[in-house]
Amino acid sequence: MKDHALIVVSSLLSILLLTLHVTDDIVRGISNAEPSKTALVVLVMFLYGTLVLPGRRAGFVIMLLVGFFAAAMPVIHMSGARYPGIATGAGGFFFVWTLWALGGAGGLTFLLAASGLWRARRTQPG
Repeated sequence: MKDHALIVVSSLLSILLLTLHVTDDIVRGISNAEPSKTALVVLVMFLYGTLVLPGRRAGFVIMLLVGFFAAAMPVIHMSGARYPGIATGAGGFFFVWTLWALGGAGGLTFLLAASGLWRARRTQPG
């Protein structure tokens, strides 16, 4: 039971940080501010997989994706040409802190989901 609680909290933290980061990207003009039903569907699926399916394979796969996307944000942004200017500009502290937090929480979520998938694979009847 402890494992499920840990991965749910980690995944929810990753989702929260992802939404904060995407919002910050939109405010800064890095991402388009157009309404996106697809993004809302993805957010709902991330939340559904985290909250409703935490002990099932589908839940582990969804949380693995959450972890992957969260952990990928720092890699994508910190290698961009605009990163130094954004990091040293107004609001740069929040932008950089969110990237670091996303990398940590996302990496943990990814590892916990991969571990859960591995355990689910090994305990399935042959």
